[in-house]
Amino acid sequence: MSRHDPEIQTVLRHQAEQQLRLGTAPAVNVASLGVDALALLHRMASGPESASAALKLLHELQVHQVELDLQHEQLEQSRNELSHALDRYVERYDFAPLGLVVVDRDGRITDGNLAAAAFFGVESTALSGRRLEGLVSAQCQPAILALLDRLSQGGSRETCEARADRGDSAPWFQVVATAVPSEQHFLMALIESADRK
Repeated sequence: MSRHDPEIQTVLRHQAEQQLRLGTAPAVNVASLGVDALALLHRMASGPESASAALKLLHELQVHQVELDLQHEQLEQSRNELSHALDRYVERYDFAPLGLVVVDRDGRITDGNLAAAAFFGVESTALSGRRLEGLVSAQCQPAILALLDRLSQGGSRETCEARADRGDSAPWFQVVATAVPSEQHFLMALIESADRK
């Protein structure tokens, strides 16, 4: 539901009026009403025929201020929840037990987690901007390039086997890759090959 939803506005208004009635609403800062609004209220309150209208207007302003305060609290709570959710997902991505990389259509890594960096023997911050085929052994580069080509041609899920360019002790791994239709990226999981250890 959006915050402009009439149902939410009704609930907020009810909560604001209840807080004002019970005296639990935060005090309205009169200075925040503005000079023009205060002058209008003063003029209206000065005349007996418009005093009740001034009280109604003041009440509406108070209700509106409390509604704004409630909306601000809800937005702050939503922001905190989103921030915590983002932190959780970043942590899960970074510390996943298998290598994860995001590769653009040109074969450049745009993001990678700690396990992927370990496969290639580099710091995770050094992955971004590197060409994927440049991190695998020369004998595996054609397989990686073919996988990228198949994904670019519309392949939805492609696999190949590769080995990091770190000498004979480097692990072999299975690359499982999918294309992200809404973006120009491929998602890849790097899974150590148990039969090639």
